[in-house]
Amino acid sequence: MALAPWDELPIENTLFVLVTGGNSGIGFGISERLIDEYLTTRSLSSHIVVIPTTRSAKKSRETIDGLRKHTREFAATSTALRVRTGPNYDPRQTTRRVHILSVQLDLCNLPAIRRCATQLVSGTLSSPSDDDDFVPLTDVRIPRLDSIIFNAGMGGWYGLNWPKVFHNILTKGLVSATTWPTFKGALSGFVIDPIHGKTAKNNNDEAATAPQMGEIFCANVFGHYLFAQHLVPLMARRPQAGIPPGRIIWESSIEPDWETLSLDDFEAIKTNAAYESTKRLTDLLALTSSLPASKPYVDKYLTPSTTKASQPSPPTGAATPPKIYLVHPGVVQTTLFPLNAFMFFWYNVVLYVARWLGSPWHPITAYNGACAPVWLALQEQEDLDAAGAQRVKWGSSTDFWGECRVKKTEVDGWGWEGKVEGGRDQLKKEQKIKGRKWDAVDVTEERLAQFEELGAACWKKMEALRATWEERTLKAVKEGN
Repeated sequence: MALAPWDELPIENTLFVLVTGGNSGIGFGISERLIDEYLTTRSLSSHIVVIPTTRSAKKSRETIDGLRKHTREFAATSTALRVRTGPNYDPRQTTRRVHILSVQLDLCNLPAIRRCATQLVSGTLSSPSDDDDFVPLTDVRIPRLDSIIFNAGMGGWYGLNWPKVFHNILTKGLVSATTWPTFKGALSGFVIDPIHGKTAKNNNDEAATAPQMGEIFCANVFGHYLFAQHLVPLMARRPQAGIPPGRIIWESSIEPDWETLSLDDFEAIKTNAAYESTKRLTDLLALTSSLPASKPYVDKYLTPSTTKASQPSPPTGAATPPKIYLVHPGVVQTTLFPLNAFMFFWYNVVLYVARWLGSPWHPITAYNGACAPVWLALQEQEDLDAAGAQRVKWGSSTDFWGECRVKKTEVDGWGWEGKVEGGRDQLKKEQKIKGRKWDAVDVTEERLAQFEELGAACWKKMEALRATWEERTLKAVKEGN
């Protein structure tokens, strides 16, 4: 096992962040923005380790190369870095403080999730050593994770439903129609065998007879949920560690509302709004993670696994578990929503028009959409605690010119901060009115109680599913399937 550059540094001078779905779109933008903001806000002796996950070794190599190229260009052109360093600034001194590793992760393959987690917790990682601007890394250990940003996922859409496009615009206006669209064409019935990572193609297919799970549910929620549980040993902190607990940052969407999730279709198999259903579930899990009703299930979830396939629990003694936060990227144009080149261009134009008409929720680019998750990953823990950050859905917002900022987002049944607000005048004073959904209803104590109850029920269901699928996964691993 090789000595890593961070092994001899004070722990406060290092940051370790993992980003799922890091090879493209918002995931790649998160890594880019994370590097940029870290380099310009932390000491000139600080090192950052970014770990984007991809689904293949080829994509991992391409992602590392792409992020290195971005880092090299930023180091060479950043005025902020030159001012801070002085007249003898050498960009290579900056690039050698940025370390990019990558692991392969398939969120719809539960044994693969366990293997990836085990590699991170108790194995080693390497990165290409053919670039002199970066420190070569071979068989290095990751001592901890400060944040994991759950960005990867799938939409399940096939394209635009044109009658709904015109109906949305005519009845709600362009800004609302592009912020909370119902015109994305989607199908129901997406299922997968998550033990083998196979979808059923016909009734005679082996995957059709194996235990199945909703595919979009697995990709967007359950795979991440299982992955994070196996990474708890890297995220929990002993009192003497001198650093804050790890952060589990779930990326949701601005779109879901109360009606998009049904406990009777928990895995979003029957609905044709599976994406929105899984994002509503994400909201509920994250926002209720610190509430008393969810505590029994959250405590169990955030206890390190002691199975042979993963790292044993750390030594006895009270440890602070990781904290769970919630973000969304605003409206970002990525390939997650399938459009041909012609429609991709014009849809992008429409999104800019919506921003110019006053929408705060149209960052549009992946780099801008990364504003909120990067902000959460870099904030001081004391500031997050003072802001009650676990009770807020933090959104990436922009002004007319595209200047980024982080904005609290209203959640149906929860409000902005899990409390009854003080009326319209107070909402205006706190700058919450702008960007509010056109048909939003003020939250009440009764609705809050229902939200908390529903969140606890979701946690209970997730823990039951985790127990069931962990048992099936262990059995498959032992049998060599």
